[in-house]
Amino acid sequence: MNHLEQLTYEWYEYQGYFVRRNTHVGLRSGGGYECELDIVAFHPTTGHVIHIEPSMDANSWAERERRYVKKFNAGRKYIPSMIPGFKAGTPIEQIAMFGLLKNRPREELAGGKVWAVSDLLGLIVAELKYRKIAKEAVPEQFPLLRTIQFMCEHASTLFPSAAQL
Repeated sequence: MNHLEQLTYEWYEYQGYFVRRNTHVGLRSGGGYECELDIVAFHPTTGHVIHIEPSMDANSWAERERRYVKKFNAGRKYIPSMIPGFKAGTPIEQIAMFGLLKNRPREELAGGKVWAVSDLLGLIVAELKYRKIAKEAVPEQFPLLRTIQFMCEHASTLFPSAAQL
């Protein structure tokens, strides 16, 4: 699992989702699987289902489209059977997230949303920047989130000339 998958996993589990990661789907009769879904998360209270495919690739958009069509189609096909009690018609939010993308030149890819890693980091920082470690420390089973919390709390010392996180 790469660090983007780990960070995504930690964030959604921290938010109360049940998270499956690196799940092989579509067992082939000759062996192997049709596809691997990186992150599938289900929130038991809201019913929200999200499928995220983080990547550090530097591929062309045409190559990404080819790859993500396969992944997102497999997600729509197999995610309902991965979640007990999945209600037919429940939308599955799908996101292609890129670690090397500094801006978002497009909003959509293969029927899913496009995120730069900064989109996820923005959600995380917005949530953690006001949570003081002494009173609301991120639990230690989320080491990447906890590191971000420490960075937020110590931002003025670490980055004195930068705008506050």
